[in-house]
Amino acid sequence: MKQPVRMERTPFADLDRQPREMTAMLLAALDEMGRHPEIRRVRRTAMEAFRPEVGWRVLDAGSGTGEIARRLAAEVGPSGAVIALDYSAATVAAAGERHDGSNVHYTTGDVLALDLASGSVDGVWCERVLQHVDDADLAIAELVRVTRSGGRICLIDTDWSSLAFDGVPPGLARTVVADMHGRLTPRQVDMGRTLRRRLVGKGLSALTATPVTCLFGDPASAAVVLPMINPLVPERAWTTAAGVREKWFAHVDQAGARGDFLAVLTIWAVTGTVS
Repeated sequence: MKQPVRMERTPFADLDRQPREMTAMLLAALDEMGRHPEIRRVRRTAMEAFRPEVGWRVLDAGSGTGEIARRLAAEVGPSGAVIALDYSAATVAAAGERHDGSNVHYTTGDVLALDLASGSVDGVWCERVLQHVDDADLAIAELVRVTRSGGRICLIDTDWSSLAFDGVPPGLARTVVADMHGRLTPRQVDMGRTLRRRLVGKGLSALTATPVTCLFGDPASAAVVLPMINPLVPERAWTTAAGVREKWFAHVDQAGARGDFLAVLTIWAVTGTVS
């Protein structure tokens, strides 16, 4: 077994090191995000491009609570199989509790050092994972290594640098977003738009790259996906100057009451075929 590369990770990528209440909140957030109409739209776009086939063995790398792994199991059928791999033991345990009896195997592992044989899967799904690792190219190299020639890889990731707001003071929004990057949102803020280039560099062919702009027209909808809009994120997670958090949420609430709150964020779905 390869030794995992230990790197500093954001809370979503390293739930096992979080306080119990934070872990519970993040797991609930994963479930709620999976139900959000905009995240579902991103996933539909990606699935249409990925096109998993009956009988495939698929790796869901960074599987969270297993919702997509179970959907992939339905796509590949009883003759196929899905490996639902996540870095967090707490997340894998939560996924197991949600298991529906489909052909999914839940396991812990590191996308930077996969304990899988080369060419052992037909396809890989990797959603909003690479933004959390320090060496995305190493992770992609591992995903390519374990995929057979002719197999397909689907990468989904966020371009956090595309995040924009309306209805709130622009300068205050910039301050809040800058504070969140690297702690509750990833350090690699542009990951989504780099995915196509990274797959080109790994020699994949038949590439598709689709930007999906997610629109959040009220604070409650935005809070499901954007941590800086979620008042349940603990105050200790903020490092802004005194009073900034309170001022920010006051403006967010006012924009919501007026009906002119807006947040937009682009998430990319990129697929390619392994040579």
